[in-house]
Amino acid sequence: MEQILVSRVLNNNVIIAQHPSYNEVVLIGKGIGFNRKKGDEISAQSFEKMFVLKNEVEQESYKKLIPQLNEEIQTVIIEAISYIQQQVKEELTEHFHVALTDHLMVAIHRQMQGMEIRNPFLVETSTLYPFEYKIAHEVLEIIWKKLGISLPKGEAGFIALHIHSGISNRELLEINKHSMLVSQLIQIIEEELEIKIDKESLDCMRLIRHLHFTIHRVLAGEYLSEPEGLSFLLKNEYPVCYNLAWKLIKIMQQSLNKPIYDAEAVYLTMHLQRIRKKYL
Repeated sequence: MEQILVSRVLNNNVIIAQHPSYNEVVLIGKGIGFNRKKGDEISAQSFEKMFVLKNEVEQESYKKLIPQLNEEIQTVIIEAISYIQQQVKEELTEHFHVALTDHLMVAIHRQMQGMEIRNPFLVETSTLYPFEYKIAHEVLEIIWKKLGISLPKGEAGFIALHIHSGISNRELLEINKHSMLVSQLIQIIEEELEIKIDKESLDCMRLIRHLHFTIHRVLAGEYLSEPEGLSFLLKNEYPVCYNLAWKLIKIMQQSLNKPIYDAEAVYLTMHLQRIRKKYL
């Protein structure tokens, strides 16, 4: 029979334990840490969830984080993360558990103090990551039902980015950088065409997705072929949108530090013309 031994009690509901197969693990269960001391044996029936944090940095971050949480908030965050894991059905990264716990702790405390941080990339996030955004909204519901705390709509965007980071194993910083770039490009389009784009419109969502996939193709080095003669035609028929497309391409090149195929300007011109025509 495998023995799981207590290494450190973080609070009544969370302990760090030594597992014979996984080494150091985080065990979560109601009252699991009460009256426990180092070296005590833990039965498999006494805990509800187990996190295996192989990365030492993540281990230390989690150990420092948990004692800052009161047990009610901690229980709800653990439930929210478990719900996300069930919905995703893929293995989320170790960093996801630590990063989202930290984010939700700060967001809940901020809301309790009447502070609110606006999410400027909410439309981009909900458009690019609809699956993650839906789950994030359900997380807000869990927090509301369990704690009576209503986190603002923008939080669903932040949580969705954490979920996407956990699924894709991409750094949150990188994902945020690309969201910021898309937002910057949309702003330039509005300024150059002297229009105000309806961010909830289907055309805007298509444009956001197109810019996102352009960034993805550029980073992946994917070649995009250009229909013969289309560039010449668009340059003459729609010079405003064609020149704007190239301006946006140059901004993307500078931001991503990658070359971009000419065909991208062709397809971007067509998206821009559709937007411009709608607002003329």
